Amino acid sequence: MQFRELKVPGAWEITPQQFGDPRGVFLEWFKEGAFVEAVGHPLDLQQANCSVSAAGVLRGIHFADVPPGQAKYVTCPKGAVLDVAVDIRVGSPTFGQWDTVLLDDVDRRAIYLSEGIGHAFLSLEDDSTVVYLCSTGYSPGREHGVHPLDTEIGIEWPTTARDGSPLTPQLSDKDLAAPTLRQAQEDGLLPTMDSVRDFVAQRKASPRGL
Repeated sequence: MQFRELKVPGAWEITPQQFGDPRGVFLEWFKEGAFVEAVGHPLDLQQANCSVSAAGVLRGIHFADVPPGQAKYVTCPKGAVLDVAVDIRVGSPTFGQWDTVLLDDVDRRAIYLSEGIGHAFLSLEDDSTVVYLCSTGYSPGREHGVHPLDTEIGIEWPTTARDGSPLTPQLSDKDLAAPTLRQAQEDGLLPTMDSVRDFVAQRKASPRGL
């Protein structure tokens, strides 16, 4: 299992080692020892989610108030999605920047996004299945969004599906109504780098990262 930190500090691409034979494939898609070595603290698992999306479905950019935020460890066991980490932490040297990881059923990579990082993905195939390990449970009062098509962020979303057919982004009503990054900052919705840094430091100081 290999960890590679993305251009957004606090987000990692995880590439597992796969073992195949005529019966199929086996891999470890999460391993606490390797995770702690790369990230510096255990994953406090509080909830596991699964979403299934048609080709072109665009989900995000989602984030939660910090503290406690919501860290996510995400993979795609069926289909393919382009997963995006966006730095929405006010005061971060890379504020507004983004990076991507292709999650699919070939390389079977995962992505980890620590607290305070925005998360979005675009489905590249019908019935693409995404599973998330989350550090906190669902709490609608502290969860927010930034518009994934915000031109100032400028995410380069794919325009063709896995089979080469054209993609038309499909957003939920909630995501369509989400503010731009600038609007979210002006409204005081975004986490600050200081609050994220303090919270993560507290987690690292705890025996279980809590």
